[in-house]
Amino acid sequence: MQQAGFEGEPMTKPRWDQHSIKAELHRRGMTLSALAESIDMKPNSFGHVWKRTNRKAEAAIAQFLEVPVEQLFPDRYPITTTRILSSRYAPKATSANRAPKSGQDRAAA
Repeated sequence: MQQAGFEGEPMTKPRWDQHSIKAELHRRGMTLSALAESIDMKPNSFGHVWKRTNRKAEAAIAQFLEVPVEQLFPDRYPITTTRILSSRYAPKATSANRAPKSGQDRAAA
């Protein structure tokens, strides 16, 4: 699916959204329900793909449309493992009322 640019403008990558993905599936004679059944998933799980991440459903849609999943769902890919770092990686806060330890105090601790 390529979008034609205006006069003199190069062809651009299409912007995929829920409606364009569903429309392309229908143009190719497929529905979300039929696609779900073809990979032994419940049809309802494909209906939630627009609001919730479902890697298996996203991959099946991308494979059927022959479009990289990163292009269909750019806000979900690449996959990041952590969104909030653990507190053990955060710098330790020091209190304004507490004086820093001297070298002797650190050796004793």
